[in-house]
Amino acid sequence: MKFPKHSRIPLLMLTLLASHATADLVPVDLRCDGTENPLAATAAPRFSWRVESDVRGAAQTAWQILVASSEECLAKNEGDLWDSGKTAIEREPQVRYAGKALAAGQRGFWKVRSWDQNDEPSAWSEPVSWEVAPLTPADWQGARWIDDGKPLPEKPEDFYKNDPAPLLRKEFTVEKPIARARLHVAGLGYALASLNGERLADQALDPPWTNFDKRILFRTHDVTENLTEGANTLGLALGNGWYNLEPLRMWGHRVFRDSLPSGRPRAIALLVIDHPDGSQTTLATGDGWRVTEGPSLRHSIFLGEVRDARRALPGWDKPGFDDSAWRAANVTDHPLDPLKPILDMPPVRAAESFPATAVTEPKPGVFIVDFGKNFTGVPELKLDLPAGTEITLRYGELLHADGTLNPMTGVAGQIKGTRRNAEGEERPIGGPGAPLIAWQQDVYIARGGGETYIPDFTFHGFRYMEITGLPAAPEVEDFRGHFLRSDVPSVGSFSSSNGLFNKIQEIVRRTFLANIVSVQSDCPHRERLGYGGDIVATDSAYLMNFDMAGFYAKTVRDWSDAARPDGSFTDTAPFVGIQYCGVGWAMAHPNLLEKLYQHYGDRDLVAAEMPAAIRWFDGEAARRENGLVTKGLGDHEALIPSRGPVFSTPMFIATAQRMARLARIAGMEDDAKRFDQYAAESTAAWMKEFLDPETGKIGEGTQTSQLFALGFGGVPDEAADKVFARLVEDLNSPEDAPRLTTGIYGTMLLLEELSKRGRHDLAYGLADRKTFPSWGWMLENGATTLWEDWEGTDNVKSHSHPMFGSISAWFYRWLGGIQPTDGAIGFDRIVIRPQIIDGLEWVKTSHDSIRGRIESNWKKTDAGIEFAIVIPPDTTARIELPAGRITESGKPIVEQDGISILNPSGNFISAGSGRYQFLVKP
Repeated sequence: MKFPKHSRIPLLMLTLLASHATADLVPVDLRCDGTENPLAATAAPRFSWRVESDVRGAAQTAWQILVASSEECLAKNEGDLWDSGKTAIEREPQVRYAGKALAAGQRGFWKVRSWDQNDEPSAWSEPVSWEVAPLTPADWQGARWIDDGKPLPEKPEDFYKNDPAPLLRKEFTVEKPIARARLHVAGLGYALASLNGERLADQALDPPWTNFDKRILFRTHDVTENLTEGANTLGLALGNGWYNLEPLRMWGHRVFRDSLPSGRPRAIALLVIDHPDGSQTTLATGDGWRVTEGPSLRHSIFLGEVRDARRALPGWDKPGFDDSAWRAANVTDHPLDPLKPILDMPPVRAAESFPATAVTEPKPGVFIVDFGKNFTGVPELKLDLPAGTEITLRYGELLHADGTLNPMTGVAGQIKGTRRNAEGEERPIGGPGAPLIAWQQDVYIARGGGETYIPDFTFHGFRYMEITGLPAAPEVEDFRGHFLRSDVPSVGSFSSSNGLFNKIQEIVRRTFLANIVSVQSDCPHRERLGYGGDIVATDSAYLMNFDMAGFYAKTVRDWSDAARPDGSFTDTAPFVGIQYCGVGWAMAHPNLLEKLYQHYGDRDLVAAEMPAAIRWFDGEAARRENGLVTKGLGDHEALIPSRGPVFSTPMFIATAQRMARLARIAGMEDDAKRFDQYAAESTAAWMKEFLDPETGKIGEGTQTSQLFALGFGGVPDEAADKVFARLVEDLNSPEDAPRLTTGIYGTMLLLEELSKRGRHDLAYGLADRKTFPSWGWMLENGATTLWEDWEGTDNVKSHSHPMFGSISAWFYRWLGGIQPTDGAIGFDRIVIRPQIIDGLEWVKTSHDSIRGRIESNWKKTDAGIEFAIVIPPDTTARIELPAGRITESGKPIVEQDGISILNPSGNFISAGSGRYQFLVKP
């Protein structure tokens, strides 16, 4: 029996259907605003789930959601808040709540069931819940921002003086039993919350960095078990973070502080306690809070932390502590409107902790701790020192030949030494008060006796740590490394018979994780900024390796928040004053919008962000000169320099085409037609200026120019073969062919275009190189994370840059062969096209999409080539196998259900969900 979309069925019939569920579908992985059982979601959240089934061709045809105000109500199959009724499935895998209006703090309990391809209902899923976050200033129930009341320094040099991190506390009494308690807290820059002497959760560097004048993200903690009847104390330790940077003159001239909202560190918090009798107790920041100076004398993102453990105040965040010497906290009238719940942005935490591998003493009293690999985070030191002992910790990615630390690749903004001004005077590059060399450093002054030090308000990118000031040699067991990153789940795996590829995949993933401390950064030390070019070059690889739904949704919003008054998108988001890279960096915003739609199917995000994208792109179009985009960077870090309209115009063309697709997704047909026109105009102008139709040469004919034409658009189909042939000729011309000369964009396009056009041998040869320039060259020279450039330097360029990590996308897309189609919505249309290459014996690849796990594994055997492929429910796949005699599970494919042959050779196959075992014999 079929039901029309949105039809409703009487409750009695629903109960009878549920009791006779026969569908071989199981709804699982229920999420609300992208999170399981979130404590702080919107009032009208997005629901998502997936289904599991062992039946081939399994797919949902309809669903029903029940939302109830209590678990008891939901258990009776009653949706007193929302009963969606049986609703026909759509391609978007996310459903917006459409029930009764909910208030802040209210809980919704929900479950879902599905109808299968035979119109049989499943059993109900396990119940889950969500809680509505404070969404308006009124929801904060009188909470106000508080700080230490100190003025900011008046002179630049005074920012570098000791300025202890504030400690804030409030003692309070809970007079009734506790049923549920939630703490909502945000800080500018960082706020570490504790209750009754215990720091909450295992999160660090909270909240995430955003454009603080537009959005301040608050965290919600379940503190039910942290509270007791009677006396309690809430503590907040504040750090400068990105809100109170020093006026460092990065590269000698750019002060990030001048472009960022800034001020004294401050915090806001609201504690809501529900009692069994239905009453509620609240505690909010404001009057009555106390403040004093903590032991962190300095706390800088770039320059590190100075902590005097002798100034620690044991028990300061416990009841009964004597705070009579503390002063009243300063209560401010800063607005609450920017406060937003974090939703599905994963917290920064020490997701990995590991011991140091070695300690050396290259010079008397100078100790080098080797953590074995480059990473982003902080050290943990076990110490037993006399009180007042001061030790200095410096960090670096490299060692000098004599074994001493080389910190220079991580120096903030290339602040190294002095520079002569117009009057001939030598002045520090970093400005008044700045260190001559702005390396990564922490200083610790011991309390005395056994103690542990872990920095609180900073992070570093390093492999090696230098320690000076110790009275005796330490043991390697005294040190651990804590790898800090936004804790995105891993959703992809790749391995192969090629050991070099496995090592490349390992260092790519480590580099990716090292550069997601709330923004996807270029590097975790020297700049730490969210550059658009780095994102465009690597987003496909990130998306195949990690669940980036929440992280990249935040990134998209960061970009629109950072837009300039004229609508222009900037080179980095949040904006720090850098804006010269042009369309190739700004296009990170629409690029991510389309990728997120392909992978996760979030149409609402597209609709919400298109106005900002349109305003930006219409401005870009207006700035063209005779159809050409004349300003902006080209192929960053290419071995042959590349910039100018021959490169920037194809990026504009590709973005115009993407903008047209996004506009159609959002139902903006008139805008889509305008973007189509932009693309046509610029294509015609670009072809006339740069394409030699006889030879296929583009501009100067470099690999980058040929690739930009092929991969970013601009070259017509009839000329593509000649353009590609010239690229192949260039790759094969050196004695050590194939040899690349490309930068971050060209390399991203290079392996993709070679495989797309059938030259897997060349792509494999480039990936398998161990000589310069190559990923293997980095590994041969000791890399544990990717370098900023192909050569590798020991003084300037970072050794933890994700830009060249696009090769990981090639591993998934072509060696494993897992790709979403261009028109995929939440990965519902899949292409499986593994490439069988000489020299490679087997490949194992998987990706956990929003629909479920996709697997593509193959190996060469005496019988032929075996393929083990898994397609999740609610998807269809086009499987492209090598030509030959093909069987599936031992039978000719024509005899198997759920498989359709798409071509005369019989090796292109359409398949629904299920597990498939193909054998291709020559």
